[in-house]
Amino acid sequence: MAEDKLAPLRQKIDEIDDRILDLLNERAKVVIEVGLAKAGEKKEFYVPSREQAIYRRLSESNPGPFPAEAIKRVYREIISACLSLEEPMKVAFLGPQATFTHVAAMQQFGLSAGLVPLKSISAVFEEVQRGRAHYGVVPVENSNEGIVSHTLDMFMNSDLKVSAEIQLEISHDLLSRSGRLEDVRKVVSHPQALAQCRRWLEENLPEVPLVDVASTALAAQMATEDESAAAIASEMAASFYGLQVVKAKIADNPNNYTRFLVVGRNTPERSGKDKTSIMFSVKDEPGILYRMLEPFSKRQINLSKIESRPLKSKAWEYIFFLDLEGHLADPLVAEAIGELRQHCQFLKVLGSYPKARS
Repeated sequence: MAEDKLAPLRQKIDEIDDRILDLLNERAKVVIEVGLAKAGEKKEFYVPSREQAIYRRLSESNPGPFPAEAIKRVYREIISACLSLEEPMKVAFLGPQATFTHVAAMQQFGLSAGLVPLKSISAVFEEVQRGRAHYGVVPVENSNEGIVSHTLDMFMNSDLKVSAEIQLEISHDLLSRSGRLEDVRKVVSHPQALAQCRRWLEENLPEVPLVDVASTALAAQMATEDESAAAIASEMAASFYGLQVVKAKIADNPNNYTRFLVVGRNTPERSGKDKTSIMFSVKDEPGILYRMLEPFSKRQINLSKIESRPLKSKAWEYIFFLDLEGHLADPLVAEAIGELRQHCQFLKVLGSYPKARS
């Protein structure tokens, strides 16, 4: 009796899937036409603001019961596959594979992009600068551990622009070959991951030595070769390296996010929900901090971050990095940056780009 009820429902699902397939191919044909039009006008084929607008429109108009949070994941892969028809996209990222930066790159560009792991942040910048990759993905800050200073330093001598930002929830799992806690004789991971799980490790593995390695992915690879070792790494690393989960989500602070930047050679168009990043240096004189912030305060422009770094060419002088809400194409933003420039020895706009969806 149950089979009699299931058969027509399964047939209906097959018919719907056939319609979806027809629509996907229809969409792909239109995307190919868009690609040809962009090529004729020499426009960028990857437009982050357009992607964000698609996600936002579909999420807001979704009546259910299809989960709203799944829409972006589904359409990310549809858009990624369609973009590959316009032009094969190559994206460099701070590797190796199965790191959180790899996860962030997949989250932004989908599985149809050519994702290339590189050994350093500087190598990612160089790959994009030389045109060997369309975009690069690098970490810039963690909600618990703070700024990734090397990423900020790279912008000092680079002409690359920030094209997008990615916000990724970081979930640390303890992984090993056997999946048994009693088999763990040492724990290996990146120093940041070990630090973020220190309380759990002290409570559950107090006598087990902790070993620093260059990345969470390298830790996972080491755990595949040593049955006495457990790695702190991502869920993706478990599947990538064939490991078992000893314990999931062992970070001391569950509210742990890392922000990544997508670097490219052009500034994206205005999306309406944007962020602008700038870097600048000022003369050390009385009242300078007030004059730095005043152009934004009086125009009611929200500053989401301000960070200082020592200027390597001069002792006790600093370079400031500032994130503000809005796009350089917004008149008030342009005015505020123009006013700030009058007080600066140096000012550089790193890019205006769509804000990451949290």
